[in-house]
Amino acid sequence: MTISDQYFDGERPLYESRGLRLERVRIGEGESGLKESRQIEAVDCEFEGKYVIWECEDVECWNCHFAESDRAPLWYNRNIRLYDCLIDAPKAFREVDGLTLERIQISNGEETFWYCRNGQLTDLKIENGTYAFMHAKDLRISQLWLNGKYAFQYAKNIEIHNAIFDTKDAFWESENCTVYDSTIRGEYLGWYAKNLRLVRCRISGTQPLCYCQNLIMEDCVLAPDADRAYEKSTFATQM
Repeated sequence: MTISDQYFDGERPLYESRGLRLERVRIGEGESGLKESRQIEAVDCEFEGKYVIWECEDVECWNCHFAESDRAPLWYNRNIRLYDCLIDAPKAFREVDGLTLERIQISNGEETFWYCRNGQLTDLKIENGTYAFMHAKDLRISQLWLNGKYAFQYAKNIEIHNAIFDTKDAFWESENCTVYDSTIRGEYLGWYAKNLRLVRCRISGTQPLCYCQNLIMEDCVLAPDADRAYEKSTFATQM
């Protein structure tokens, strides 16, 4: 079934939908517009109401906008795919199992991607990403630009390629995370991390990589301001 050029608002207007394609649909003021839905496609849609996609499965969004008013829009979902979307909503993703993102911009990355797992994220820009990716696991990320604080705390089994980080306290108490060919700027990088591996990275900011266990550094460069590095850390291989 296809719905085109319509407006919905109120409480749960499309609750428990199945096999639905939305084209140029606007879901306005209200809550839980598509909660508990399955096999949903959304193209050129505008989401403004809160909690619009919760407890859903097999959802694909193309060129959609999640407005600032759509607080916490994508929580507790399975198999979610977004392409060419703009997300202005805070706390956008949480507890998502199976996540594919390509060419996504997030203007308010506060507390997003908490407990998300099993995902492939490509060409992702996150602004104001305070506590982004906390407790995330089993993610592969490439072409990431992230600005904020405290990213990837308690994260596990994360692989990142070609990223630019401007984030204080990234990778604190993380486990089994690997970062390739990236620029990492910020204070207190990777404290208390286990099995953190950095490959061909440029690192700047005071006191990086202290209290790490089994740290691996391969062909990395530390900027002059990266003082007091490696305090109380142990290394898995020779630097």
